[in-house]
Formats: sequence, C-alpha cells, structure tokens
Amino acid sequence: MNQFTQRVVFLRFVTFSFSIVPLLSFAHGTIEYPISRVYSCYKEDPEDLKSAACKAVVKENGTNPLYNWNGINQANANGKHKQVVPDGHLCGGGNKMFTGLDLNRSDWNTSFIKPVNDKFTFVYLAAAPHATKYFKFYITKDSYDYSQPLKWSDLEDEPFCTINKVTLTNQRYYMNCDFPENKKGKYLIYNIWQRSDSPEAFYSCSDVYID
Repeated sequence: MNQFTQRVVFLRFVTFSFSIVPLLSFAHGTIEYPISRVYSCYKEDPEDLKSAACKAVVKENGTNPLYNWNGINQANANGKHKQVVPDGHLCGGGNKMFTGLDLNRSDWNTSFIKPVNDKFTFVYLAAAPHATKYFKFYITKDSYDYSQPLKWSDLEDEPFCTINKVTLTNQRYYMNCDFPENKKGKYLIYNIWQRSDSPEAFYSCSDVYID
C-alpha cells in the first residue's frame, strides 16, 4: 500500500469513527436538582462509594447503572408508563440494569428543598437533548412507607407539574413548577420525560426533605 492509499484509508477511518460517535454516545439525562438516586450515587464515585444505599445498588447491579446514570428508560413507552414500568420498579424504570434503585430503604441520599411561594425550579441535566412531549412530576402520598416497594398508587393521582416546552441552557432544562401545598417532611419526587420524536421515555426518583 503506497503512502497516498494509506492516507485515504486513514481519512475514511477517521470520518467513519466520527460518524458513529453520536450513536455510541446516545445517552440522555436525569434530575440534577433535587438530585436523583442514580446521579447521586454516580457523583459519590462508583469505585469509592460512601453511602450504604449506593453500595447496595452496586451489590445488586454492579457499577454499570451508575456509569449509565442518564439512561433509565423504556424504549417503547409512548405515554403508557404504567404498562411498561411495573409496581415496585418505578425508580429503575422497569429496566433490569437499574433494579438496585428500587431497593426498599429509608437511607437514600436526600435533598433538602424549600419551595418559595409554592414554586420550585427543577434542574434536569440533559446529556443528550431530545424533542420533548412533556416532563411530568409526581410526589408520593403522605401515607407512603419507604419499607415497601414504590407503587404507582403510592404517588398522588395527578402530576403536580407538567412541562411541555423547554429551553436548553448549558445542557440543562430549568423548569419552574407550582409545588403542592401542605407537603412537609420526607417525600419522593418521581419524574417522567416523554420524548415527542420517539416513543422512548426516561424516569427518575429524587428523595427530598421539604422544609
């Protein structure tokens, strides 16, 4: 192979390599604030975890779910979330890789939040933005028991916030929501991101203490 041919082959390889990068990096996102369970564990450092809850996730699933913090999804949800995500598996999105996030524990890392005038701004870290049909935010009922698997019926019947239009700022969506009144103490906030350009949806759980 002469020098010219080698150069052509090399350029074709480089072009091909760059063309497949977006496919290999087809990651998505999670709630950054109040921080989701999976992202909180990732931020601890999957190889040197501090909290017992995150160590339990690795014991259940290994470190893969933490490095894939932005991929808790169902590829064919298409709005039918209760059908594709079964009771007891909401935080892992019904995805076998993330079952450790569904463990019944009361010691998950918790964000202290304080709504102002019944408003709160959620921050969603979008590692790979997609066209959005909606973001929906649910909160657990006052009766929810952390020692039991999280079921759909443990969430309030309707989302307290639905966002249909978002603007990306520094890889993040900032969503200002009306926050439910009379919620104080420990709760779980459940988020659904449904794409409009695909049936795919993403899920996350954030443990919070409301001041």
